[in-house]
Order: sequence, then structure tokens, then C-alpha cells
Amino acid sequence: MPVIDQNGQAVWRRRTTGQSMVRWFGWLLGVAVFLWCWNYISEATTWFFVWDAPRIADDIFGRATPPRWSYIDKLWGPIWDTLNIATLGTIFALFMAIPVAFLAARNTTPSALFIRPIALLIIVGTRSINSLIWALLLIAIIGPGVFAGVVAISIRSIGFCAKLLYEAIEEINVIQVEAITATGASRWQVMAYGIMPQIMPALAGIAVFRWDINIRESTVLGLVGAGGIGLQLSSSLNTLAWPQVSLILLVILLAVVISEWVSAKVRGAII
Repeated sequence: MPVIDQNGQAVWRRRTTGQSMVRWFGWLLGVAVFLWCWNYISEATTWFFVWDAPRIADDIFGRATPPRWSYIDKLWGPIWDTLNIATLGTIFALFMAIPVAFLAARNTTPSALFIRPIALLIIVGTRSINSLIWALLLIAIIGPGVFAGVVAISIRSIGFCAKLLYEAIEEINVIQVEAITATGASRWQVMAYGIMPQIMPALAGIAVFRWDINIRESTVLGLVGAGGIGLQLSSSLNTLAWPQVSLILLVILLAVVISEWVSAKVRGAII
């Protein structure tokens, strides 16, 4: 905006004096908060261990190499369990997420005042709690094992899948729905023939994308006793068997890379 200088000429300035003062005050406040947080973290940190970390990391790396390749025979079962946890958890989550998505979408919910808030609460609730926490709770309820991991992955995935799916439902072409409704079709027929065909590509993409994420999450569920290759990782870490740990990490990396490749190929074919 133009500002009059001492010579009476108009000079263009991006901000007024008041706006500049507010901006500088904001920066000053941000720096003060950063320095306070850094001081708090510094007082709660044992810096000797931080400076000694490179030496410790080099020592662990030396003990972990080369990997114990003979241990690979004991990992086929756990990695298969991990794949099953991710796959079954994704399938079960989709079966539960589809009705929740229809209840949450504005154009399909039976009641925007009562039912939709409940559906949104389910979406937020299942997404806000990490799968490890769900696994800990479920292990206390149904005991340790693969089943607890499957249920934990399922619950964690409901909110993710339902959120993306209900957004896809709200973006459908209403003309197709109106045409089917004009034929006298029931509410279920409208959903089956007017809505589902439009959201099937999105549903397939969401399923593959979530499966890819669940592969990563299921690899660590064994750390809390929910089965999978994480259980082998936990036992190897507890016994300081570093060559086994490095081999397990390589297997996890390979599984994640393969799942990412499969996910990318499937999503590319769908899109």
C-alpha cells in the first residue's frame, strides 16, 4: 500500500507499520518458545550418551554384520503371518468401513443430525489410536497371537478407509443416481446400481493403499506380542543377537519394498 514519506511522495510498502510490528512480534514469540523448549529438552537430556552415540552405533553395526543367513529358515513362518495379518486385517476393515462410509456421507446418511455424527465419531476414534495401542488392548482382552494383530489392524484401518470412501461417495455424479431413482428403484437398489459402480475404482485404490500401509504396521505388532515377524525381532533384540536383528530388518525391508511395488502396479492399473 502507498505510504507518504518525509518529502510528501507516495512510496509503495508491502505492509503497514502496524502489520510489520505484528509480524515481528510473532517471529519474536516463536523464537522465544523455541528457545524455551530447547532449554527444557537440554536439561532433560544426558548429552554424554548423545555424543557417544556414533561409537555405540558403529559397535552395533559391527556386531550385526554380516547377517546370520542361516536364521532365514525360521523367518518364513513369521513373515507369512505378517502378510496374513495385513491382508486379513484390510479385508475385515473394508467390510466394516463400507457401511460406516455410507452412514457418514451427507448424500447417503439416513440422518445427518444423529447417525452421521456417530459414524464420524467411529472414523475419528479408530484413526486416532495407533495400531500398537490397539494390539496392547486386544492382547489383554483376547490374549497374544496373530488374531489380536488381525483385529488391531482391522480396527485401525476402519477410519482410514471409511474417511476416504465417504469423501468419494459425496463426490459421485448425482445425475446417474437421479436417473435410477426416477425408475422407482428402492434405496438399496439405488446404492447397488447408482452409487457402488461409481465408487468401485476408489474403493479398490483405497484397499490396495491401506494394505500397503498395513504391511508396514504389521511388521512391528510382534513387539507387543501380536504375532508376525516383529515377535522374532523382539526376541532377537532381547538376547542381543545382532546378526539375527540385521537379517530380520533386511527381510522386513524386502517385504515392504515388494508390497510397495505391488501396490503401485495395482493402483496404476486401476487409475
